[in-house]
Amino acid sequence: MTYVATRGLALSGPAPVAARLVAVDLSALSDEDLLELVAERRDGEAFEVLYRRYSRAVYAVVRRMVGDPGRSEDVVQEAFASVWRAARGYRRERGSGAGWMFAISRNAAADALRARTPVAVGDLPDQADPGLGPEERTAAGLEAFKVHAAVDSLPEREREVIELAYFSGLSQSEVAERLSLPLGTVKTRTRSGLARLAERLADERVVS
Repeated sequence: MTYVATRGLALSGPAPVAARLVAVDLSALSDEDLLELVAERRDGEAFEVLYRRYSRAVYAVVRRMVGDPGRSEDVVQEAFASVWRAARGYRRERGSGAGWMFAISRNAAADALRARTPVAVGDLPDQADPGLGPEERTAAGLEAFKVHAAVDSLPEREREVIELAYFSGLSQSEVAERLSLPLGTVKTRTRSGLARLAERLADERVVS
């Protein structure tokens, strides 16, 4: 449990106001507040909350870029080590905490790719890449990152059906068979999970 100092109310006159310690439920704090605790106090508990909140989403981003599961797990650890080291450089007025951690994760994955990919020397392509540009890819990646994080925040019974249906591509009947659940239960959990997910993504202003 983390404690923060707060000021009591002065009962009368200019008498000194005593500071007191108040227990804080870190899981209820925003990403930005947690990052500032890590930056200012090197608060390990705040860092653990961030890790639990985003480690799976970071892995999803890194795995998409790196490919290899084992190497991806190493890159996730490197990314969070960078979050710990660089927390003092975070400024909430420049953007969200999730976006800042997403950028660190992408950079860690890009560094891993550069470390293992030989530099090819040859002619430049005759035609421009018709795909998304760097800014569009970054925006799309950040939205995917937030979606994964929102799914991770769902209750376990809802999260497992959403992951199997939307990330693994199973039908609701296949999900029911995989989890040994009645089909009606799977449908109910899917509906409630999607409703909760839509609410959380709306709060994050993610357009799906």
